[in-house]
Amino acid sequence: MAETIADARTGQAVSGGRWTENPADPLRVSTGFRLDFVDTRATPGYEGDKKTAKHDLAACGRELGDLQERLYAAHHESESGPSVLLVLQAMDTAGKGGIIRHVVGAVDPQGIELAAFKKPTEEELAHDFLWRVRRRIPDPGMIGVFDRSHYEDVLIGRVRGLADAEEIERRYQAINDFESELTEAGTRIIKVMLHISPDEQRERLLKRLDRPDKHWKYNPGDVDERALWPDYMAAYQAVFDRTSTESAPWFVVPADRKWYSRLAVQRLLQNALEQIDPQWPTADFDVEAEKRRLLAT
Repeated sequence: MAETIADARTGQAVSGGRWTENPADPLRVSTGFRLDFVDTRATPGYEGDKKTAKHDLAACGRELGDLQERLYAAHHESESGPSVLLVLQAMDTAGKGGIIRHVVGAVDPQGIELAAFKKPTEEELAHDFLWRVRRRIPDPGMIGVFDRSHYEDVLIGRVRGLADAEEIERRYQAINDFESELTEAGTRIIKVMLHISPDEQRERLLKRLDRPDKHWKYNPGDVDERALWPDYMAAYQAVFDRTSTESAPWFVVPADRKWYSRLAVQRLLQNALEQIDPQWPTADFDVEAEKRRLLAT
């Protein structure tokens, strides 16, 4: 039976399925957070299993779809207004694609703006690192999704030595300023790190090699990146320490169980839309007059 729980910070009622608490609370990065203390197989706030999660994902997907449609209907033709930006960061195989297909894919695609940030082009490298990102921020009424993001420039930049320590430090502050601008303009930012264990990643990579239809997803470079796992975890910790702010906090979602990470991100996205509380726009024409016109044809 579906339950209703309250957000610990806002007191807002939240329909919950098998949630025992709003996952925003246990997943949020706050002062003293340690990435190495996170159990990647845990299911914070959720007492169900894979079977119940499938049911809850579908049920909450309908609620999410209704909220997204209202947001799009009310604001997509406006020059200003609320929007949502979902930032997905993770090590390879952690499930970003599954989030996009099973969570974001459950809503009307015309209200989604997806940006997948790959290796910068020569044109992009000729500008500041945020130049290409600013061009892809969501318009009013839209849900933007970053499959990787501006955080690549402080993660890979640090681990691979593509920028010196002074430049990395500058980028942290530039990111905070950029995200503050977005939130002040009405964009709610949901920053998610899908946290997978190295053992689980190995199993998922092996499965890709075992299936010819998955070979296209396998990148030999992933093995090289695995050797740098401790460095990447240290880089993520630095990101959380420097850029998890009150207006744009980070959420670390255990990702060894795909069914849980999808459900958790869905709830985080729904939280943001519920806080916006979009309403259906009022008709800018005489409804009764239009009914009469139609009946007369």
